[in-house]
Amino acid sequence: MKNPCIRVLATGGTIAGKAGSATRHAYVPGQIGIDDLLAAAAALDMGAALSGVQIANIGSEDIGPAVWAPLHAAIMAAIGDSAVDGIVVTHGTDTVEETALLLDLTLPTAKPVVMVGAMRPADAVGSDGLRNLANAVRVAGNPDAAGRGVLVVMGDRVFAARDVRKVRTRGTDAFRGFPRESIGLVTPSALDWFGAPWRTGDAARFDWPREWPEVPILPIWAGIEPEYVGRLTGPDTRGVVVAGVGEGNMPDPLRQPLRELVARGVAVVRASRIDEGLVDREPEDDANGFLAARALNPPKARILLQLLLASGVSDRAAMQAEFDRR
Repeated sequence: MKNPCIRVLATGGTIAGKAGSATRHAYVPGQIGIDDLLAAAAALDMGAALSGVQIANIGSEDIGPAVWAPLHAAIMAAIGDSAVDGIVVTHGTDTVEETALLLDLTLPTAKPVVMVGAMRPADAVGSDGLRNLANAVRVAGNPDAAGRGVLVVMGDRVFAARDVRKVRTRGTDAFRGFPRESIGLVTPSALDWFGAPWRTGDAARFDWPREWPEVPILPIWAGIEPEYVGRLTGPDTRGVVVAGVGEGNMPDPLRQPLRELVARGVAVVRASRIDEGLVDREPEDDANGFLAARALNPPKARILLQLLLASGVSDRAAMQAEFDRR
């Protein structure tokens, strides 16, 4: 059987980072280029033909629309290339869940797209980068990966973009899925799925946005005053995601300035700052005009809200239906 051809698109992150010492804690992400990364991968005999493109070489805390646009274009080109069987994106772990959801919502499911990173730089004791890359290549080369949306591979687990989130700052077991846990287990030599593909043959759910609507995240803390809403928002604000306490809760005085924003046409989404926070609609949401983020955490809820606004969706029922399906 012919080895799968995998296109590796590199954006930097810890998987391309170096500390200059095997035991130093501090390191600099994005120090290893795609050619050197593929040379190291070639020595592992991954059972795949790899080709690479350097999109960026930065820490993922610096990733945003300026990198997302060429990354999306490169993935679309690889999907349209008959010689490419699957795509792997190397990415820093800090914002990989946001990029993963964005791509999941704006790409067709014709070929596997797998994101991967590392928790330890390449020259650290116990570095996990090459193992994670080998795992990602195995997943991207598996035809059954194509109908599952964008995937994230970390710590021998396969996560769906809709569920994945970073939950730890240390250790290689730093990712979890919510509300659905991992959807597969992978090693460099084996791959086991926990269920059948659920998006086989799907088109992209959203077009790539021509603009990025201004959508700030409003964090809630004990003692926050209503005036903070005005400090965070301005005339160009088109949406607000509330990172609420508990099940998307907020102090009652904050609701009035948020209701005033809704009256001006600004979309307001209640999410939760809790790691496993499921936010259902509450009876007051209809009167307030608020949306409920359901299982999406605040950064992911922001991505979906931006895509909805950029697509011209303003009907609250239609917007809520998009949050409900995640």
